[in-house]
Amino acid sequence: MAALPPTAEYHCVHRAPLRPESQRRMTLALGITTAVMVVELVGGLLANSLALLADAGHMLADVVALALALWVSHMAQRPATPERTYGLLRLEILAALLNGAFLIVIAVGIGIEAVQRLQVAPAIDGRMLVGVALIGLLSNVVAATILHRGHQHSMNQRAAYLHVLGDLLGSVGALVAGAVVLGTGWTAADPLISVAIGALILGGAWRLVRESVDVLLEATPRHIALADVHNRLATVSGVASVHDLHVWTVTSGVVAMSGHLVVRDPGANQRVLVEAQALMTQLGIAHVTVQIENDPTC
Repeated sequence: MAALPPTAEYHCVHRAPLRPESQRRMTLALGITTAVMVVELVGGLLANSLALLADAGHMLADVVALALALWVSHMAQRPATPERTYGLLRLEILAALLNGAFLIVIAVGIGIEAVQRLQVAPAIDGRMLVGVALIGLLSNVVAATILHRGHQHSMNQRAAYLHVLGDLLGSVGALVAGAVVLGTGWTAADPLISVAIGALILGGAWRLVRESVDVLLEATPRHIALADVHNRLATVSGVASVHDLHVWTVTSGVVAMSGHLVVRDPGANQRVLVEAQALMTQLGIAHVTVQIENDPTC
């Protein structure tokens, strides 16, 4: 038997199409986010503001996330090989898991520092805090506007858009903290608002880690009920039974299914296969592998 060429497509692997426009938007957002992160870091140190430092920490994680999204969008386009029959699709999931873990560490660090500052409140430069937070807010509005267009059609861009929205909320929090410090002199507002920013980061990070782990464990996607998949396949004319059914996520937006269908009439095999694939497409399952058999096998 002739050897398969190294660039062969295995099992009709589905890859998200390369979107130069989406990548251009993420590159612009990455540049803006990096610049604002540096400004907030310097401003937070000079103003002695934990709220600014917390937002800068959040933005650091977002810079990493945006850079990973850009890198992954390129790497995921590489063709499958005999060693990696799905190509490098799961790099996106690994990147999301690492990013989520990094966000959790940042959120915990913000919480610890906030507790210490509540016990011993340091002096805070309210004017600088407000000024830097305002710069961050305006920049995040621009970045969010850039990423909003078309974010529904690209998982990577959607993730980047949600990160920038988190940055925007962080800037709003830092701005409120600065206004309170300027208006009332109550410096405890800064660490308290930083805790809220940390909680926001922690919530998003936990969801990201949970979803990433589910994909890596090949769990059934949350938006698909396995019983619904079974029942739809069982309604195909000629199918006597359905067993050994599995549904999992290969990477964001690519859901796969495999299963065994018992079909007594061999002449109906092709029709059953076509109908089964059409039913799975309705559920958003793009990669369907069905084993048709006359009698149940393991």
